[in-house]
Amino acid sequence: MKKVTLCAIALVFAAELIVVSLNLKTLNFVIKPLIMISLAAYYLVSAQQRSSIFLIAIFFCWLGDVLLLFEPKLFFMAGLAAFLIGHILYILFYQQMRSGASPNILLGPQKVRFAMPIVLAGTGLVVVLYPVLGDLKIPVMIYALVITIMALQALFRFGYTTNKSFVLVFIGAILFMISDSLLAINKFLMPIQFASLSIMATYMIAQYLIVEGVVAHTNQK
Repeated sequence: MKKVTLCAIALVFAAELIVVSLNLKTLNFVIKPLIMISLAAYYLVSAQQRSSIFLIAIFFCWLGDVLLLFEPKLFFMAGLAAFLIGHILYILFYQQMRSGASPNILLGPQKVRFAMPIVLAGTGLVVVLYPVLGDLKIPVMIYALVITIMALQALFRFGYTTNKSFVLVFIGAILFMISDSLLAINKFLMPIQFASLSIMATYMIAQYLIVEGVVAHTNQK
């Protein structure tokens, strides 16, 4: 079943990239919701131990995907809220998804040093976008804060899990930040060439890596 779900994920990802490349909006209503559904199926058949918090986080990401399919601003705000809840659940889950500490855990000064680029990236984007956000200033600032914390929590798992799980989840979290940054720049600041393709590619890879990293942690010997 694991191989079957991996094949399903690959097919859905490929179909989504084709759909956004060709701007097939109607077909995207069918394909895009399958992204998180296929990843949830992979998690359910691959993880030896399953977390309800993680599954609920996946659900809210799925809901965000669906809501962002619609054009009106109200749906954008609802989609932002859904992803916000998803990120908060990821943060809570990352705190739980730790095993015994190794001698290589990040200490105080190391945490600050490695966290600084992530914090600067998150705050820097908000500073650039702030003048053009209009009445979305507060929601976007809150969202940027939460996704930055999500990436930091992924970073701070170093030494508390396997190297494979840490690398996969951390890279996934960073790619999630990149995807959302591209979306924000394209929506509020300036058009980006191949924006939809870049946003969805980084987003789907991010979600897959997070799920794969979670599976690697739960299945560690």
